Amino acid sequence: MKLVARDFGKIVWFALIAVLLIGLAIAAGLWSTGGTSKARVERDAAAARKLEIEKRLGRVRTEEQEIKARTQQFQQMELAGMIGPEKRLEWTELLRDLQRRLRLPGVNYEFGPQVPLDSVAGADYAFHSSQLKIQLRVLHEEDLLNFVGQLQKEAKALVVLRGCKLSRLPGGNTARDAAQLAGECTMEWITLRRASGTRQP
Repeated sequence: MKLVARDFGKIVWFALIAVLLIGLAIAAGLWSTGGTSKARVERDAAAARKLEIEKRLGRVRTEEQEIKARTQQFQQMELAGMIGPEKRLEWTELLRDLQRRLRLPGVNYEFGPQVPLDSVAGADYAFHSSQLKIQLRVLHEEDLLNFVGQLQKEAKALVVLRGCKLSRLPGGNTARDAAQLAGECTMEWITLRRASGTRQP
């Protein structure tokens, strides 16, 4: 078969169309690859944003639970009378009442001055402590334990026992209601009070 000049024109034309189609195919492939990469980057960015939002939401929920727990603790302390100025008169009445109820032969006590405990800067409330030194005469060790337990339960303060010593009284009194033991205890009576310089809400 002989090729004529007209056939060369057709071949050139088909060759140009083929080159053009190959070029379009390459461009489409590159565009598709670029689009896939861009889509992957956008998907990863969206996943990272979602993860960050979930973390923030988790922190907010945790903070909300902490605030609720602290609010409940504050309300319990308020109901127990632990918030506000110290109530020394009520405390001394409680000590006398416990001595009478538990039938303790002797109770002597002395409250120290109220001192502020370490406070957090900027906090609306601060803890204060009053030290109580108490001497008791009791029949049995259990009397001392009952006294301390009732005191911690009923006092309008957080009563922290710092230490107790128990010793046998000299003389060996054999009377049934006579004290057999002497106890000496040191306690901290802790209350929560509005910090100085903060205003009442």
